[in-house]
Amino acid sequence: MSDQPTRLGPGDAAPAFSLPDADGNTVSLADFSGSAVVVYFYPAASTPGCTKQACDFRDSLESLGAAGYRVLGISPDAPAKLKNFAGAQSLTFPLLSDQDHSVAAAWGAWGEKKNYGRTYEGLIRSTVVVDPDGKVALAQYNVRATGHVAKLRRDLGLDTA
Repeated sequence: MSDQPTRLGPGDAAPAFSLPDADGNTVSLADFSGSAVVVYFYPAASTPGCTKQACDFRDSLESLGAAGYRVLGISPDAPAKLKNFAGAQSLTFPLLSDQDHSVAAAWGAWGEKKNYGRTYEGLIRSTVVVDPDGKVALAQYNVRATGHVAKLRRDLGLDTA
């Protein structure tokens, strides 16, 4: 197995990327220059955990947007699968296809995983918040699908409860 990926931390420059979205259009991080962006990496569309996480982002989209955050979801899925997922779950934020894992690797979200005693390479569920200047403000790796968005909102100071 390979070494653990280099993880991003606060103050790091967010690696540039251009990926196809669910409709096959190219979306680049540079398209969001001047905006804060929540970039989250998830293993596979339409699986229970990933669906829960995506729906939590969907349900928090209005308040995240009001606080100045845009949301981008990235997975290794093909655009057609992302389109079905977005339609089935009424997801209105961009879902991007990183089929060769190059963006996930650059962002520290691809690497060694262990599951049921088996070690393999795969996508590490991760969330990175990029500030309007393109710098990492917050990076969270090995996050849980359930409850992650609520924790992220607290960490960003959006929920005071």
